[in-house]
Amino acid sequence: MFLIILGFIIIIVTGIIIKNNVALHRYGTIGRIIGAVFIAGGLIAASIVQIDAGDVGVKVLFGSVQNDVLSSGLHFVDPLLDIKKVDVKTQNYTMSGVHDEGDKAGDDAIRVLASDGLEVTIDLTVLYRVVSDDAPRLLRETGLDFKDKIVRPITRTKIRDNAVYYQAVELFSTKRDEFQQRIYKSIEDDFKKRGLLLEQLLVRNITLPNSVKASIESKINAEQDAKKMEFVLQKEKQEAERKRVEAQGIADYQRIINTGLTDQQLQYEQIKALKEIALSQNAKIVVMGKSNTPLIMDTK
Repeated sequence: MFLIILGFIIIIVTGIIIKNNVALHRYGTIGRIIGAVFIAGGLIAASIVQIDAGDVGVKVLFGSVQNDVLSSGLHFVDPLLDIKKVDVKTQNYTMSGVHDEGDKAGDDAIRVLASDGLEVTIDLTVLYRVVSDDAPRLLRETGLDFKDKIVRPITRTKIRDNAVYYQAVELFSTKRDEFQQRIYKSIEDDFKKRGLLLEQLLVRNITLPNSVKASIESKINAEQDAKKMEFVLQKEKQEAERKRVEAQGIADYQRIINTGLTDQQLQYEQIKALKEIALSQNAKIVVMGKSNTPLIMDTK
């Protein structure tokens, strides 16, 4: 468009100069040719539009948005059309309590009230994209700043509306997936009405009040102590059973020995032991007395 305007300016200026100065009449043709070249170049440039991969082009003629879209590639269009490029790739919008982690600086986490009146802080990421065929309607009704006009307010509102059906501890533990699916369905419907497709909703973190966190930690510690005590008691029972079996074995052994050995057997075993001592190469003195037990003296 700039080249077209520049070409018309050159032609007009050339005509004015020639009109006021007849001596420069011979340069009039050159000036008009240059102006015509600029106009032709501008028309050609305005008629060729390249749409990058992942984008679509929306045609706008004097402020009126056309319903058809241009896909990625090279297109020849009416030079009077203004082509608005709309990104249809997957985009994400993060609301986080961590500084500079979300799309907005500072603490941008969502604070909601659960059914038990406790305040819960939620970090969330929304994955979405523009529906290609709905890009003209989105541009006409919302504009290209749909992230701040649709994605952010609808997401935050739907999370607050659905959090009231759950207790704080449920959101943190047992019903976290159910809560995520519930808000996904409600946000998906509103996005679809406005030309956006919700791909995924990620509840990244749920933070409970400090008092609730302390109660949960106390409960977990108590459960761990109970399990530890149960293990100790089980171990003691096993040790007691082991000692009982060992004592029973010793008692059985002594009973068998007492009933199976006679005085003659003991005397025979004593003689065998003395014989082995006598045959030993070590010097010793064996004193035999009246008692059943001999006295052994080593001469080393």
